[in-house]
Amino acid sequence: MASRPGVLTEWPWSPLGGFKYLLVVPLAIGSIYSYMTAEEEEKDLGRMLIVALMLWRIVHSQIWISVSRKKTAKGTKKIVDKPIEFEQVDRERSWDDQIIFNTLFMYLLNSKLPGSSRVPIWRLDGAILIALVHAGPVEFLYYWFHRALHHHFLYSRYHSHHHSSIVTEPITSVVHPFAEHIAYTILFAIPLVAASLCGILSIFSVVAYMTYIDFMNNLGHCNFECFPKRLFHLFPPLKFLCYTPSFHSLHHTQFRTNYSLFMPIYDYIYGTTDKCSESLYENSLQRKEESPDVIHLTHLTTRDSIYQMRLGFSSFSSRPLWSRSPWYLTYSMWPFTLLFSFFLTFAVSSCTFVFERNRVRNLILHSHLLPKFEFHRHHRSINNIIEAAIIEADEKGVKVMSLGLMNTTEELNGYGELYVQKHPKLKIRLVDGSSMAAAVVVNSIPKGTTEVVFRGNITKIASAIVFSLSQKGIKVVVLREEEYTKLIKSGADENLVLFSSNNCYSSTVWLVGDGLGKEEQMKAKEGTLFIPFSQFPPDKLRKDCFYHSTPAMLVPKCAQNIDSCENWLGRRVMSAWRIGGVVHALEGWEEHDCGNTCNFFRLHAIWEAALRHDFQPLQLPPSHL
Repeated sequence: MASRPGVLTEWPWSPLGGFKYLLVVPLAIGSIYSYMTAEEEEKDLGRMLIVALMLWRIVHSQIWISVSRKKTAKGTKKIVDKPIEFEQVDRERSWDDQIIFNTLFMYLLNSKLPGSSRVPIWRLDGAILIALVHAGPVEFLYYWFHRALHHHFLYSRYHSHHHSSIVTEPITSVVHPFAEHIAYTILFAIPLVAASLCGILSIFSVVAYMTYIDFMNNLGHCNFECFPKRLFHLFPPLKFLCYTPSFHSLHHTQFRTNYSLFMPIYDYIYGTTDKCSESLYENSLQRKEESPDVIHLTHLTTRDSIYQMRLGFSSFSSRPLWSRSPWYLTYSMWPFTLLFSFFLTFAVSSCTFVFERNRVRNLILHSHLLPKFEFHRHHRSINNIIEAAIIEADEKGVKVMSLGLMNTTEELNGYGELYVQKHPKLKIRLVDGSSMAAAVVVNSIPKGTTEVVFRGNITKIASAIVFSLSQKGIKVVVLREEEYTKLIKSGADENLVLFSSNNCYSSTVWLVGDGLGKEEQMKAKEGTLFIPFSQFPPDKLRKDCFYHSTPAMLVPKCAQNIDSCENWLGRRVMSAWRIGGVVHALEGWEEHDCGNTCNFFRLHAIWEAALRHDFQPLQLPPSHL
């Protein structure tokens, strides 16, 4: 929002939320019906393809978003090295409003503007006219309009909304108040209107021109330099005809320079070119890939989680992963979901890649994605991919790698011990996060609790939790005999009780893991607090009970570039498995923290270290404080 919002700041369909696309539906259906029923000479292919152009523009922009976030996470050729936070993501959530507005405007022009209906697929003279009109009047008018927007009256009421984003992403390019977009739409319509009035408009020229505008807008705001230096050597005047990402980035950091649209010629003519334009371009091209201190290796969960990951839809990744996918993803996006899932798991499944970069104190953190889903957890190739990622990180000098979700299980790799035994000379330290997760669960139990119910598959974390609670004198009631037997064998025999009744359970604190059934949940007392110790949250079947988060903590206030949610966790919340690696690096511990055995007596030290570095426990429900 601008600092002093002016008239027509809000989009008129803002109250509709995601249903704003319904505004286009009647026009799209009408154009398709008209094309199918009209006589051959009356068919208007251009009108029918307006909605197809809208979809293409959305896909085109989304490709830029994904590529930009991946490139800036690596750090290669990055321009501005400053953080992006949730505030910016929320502000830019409505980036597609301008595409809807342009689509409605195109339907209006098609109906009212002479020469805009039943146009041919291609005309060379029309394409040339559009290019000339854009390079002349459009670029000139935009330059002076843009300078006017930086006058304090218009800037405070409108343009400051766009400049709230110092570090830009491709979608930043179209995040403006409604009034600005009215002006931009009229401005960019000039070449199309001119070609239409001359009777030389074509479908291809419209699609090409709109794609050009989107491409250049996204290019200028992508925050990584990708314009080849060789092109400027081959054709030096190109510097006046095409801007670079670093050229426009200076406009967002300096504000009073580099006003041009796509062609910097008017900045050179009127003396508003930033003096650092060429040096920033050179420095950005030379910037190497960043070497992190800590890597967290995770993977996808459900098929629909491709949209929630940081490289997916930014509006989804800034919110916790849904327990049940929205209907519009399930029913309308399933072909794309299957296609992209197939691409991830087969085309790029042989290696991991970085998708997020954060900073905690003096540590640079990277999150790497193993392109497999939760249902691939028994796939034989996973160990080879993880092993290759560990070796590569070790060669790059990474200090710690933490293994998240199903990348660290007893069945798969013995909680990471497989890699330590196979490569005893590793300099990188492996952390499976079990100690941190167990410490979080133990310290999430409400004060004054004397008895807890235990139900879930027996894991390294479960054994550590039960042992710690038994040492504190807390009675642990185990529901199943096989779990009771395994816990006894792990050494947690003190204060451990096997439940032997089919009645309701008296304790209102349950420690639950994978394998918790519906019938068992229904037997819990009203007001019971379910505290998960597993990687995945339980199904929330009881509205009269409370469900705590999977093991996690709030990140320190000093943590930067936190602009997405980690799976089902809330904003600025980090899983215990990931925190384990960060704390390990912050403390400078030299040993591995992985394998089948767990140092039960170290949980307190790990918890205190996390608190010392300003990680904060999540709040319990008021009734259990």
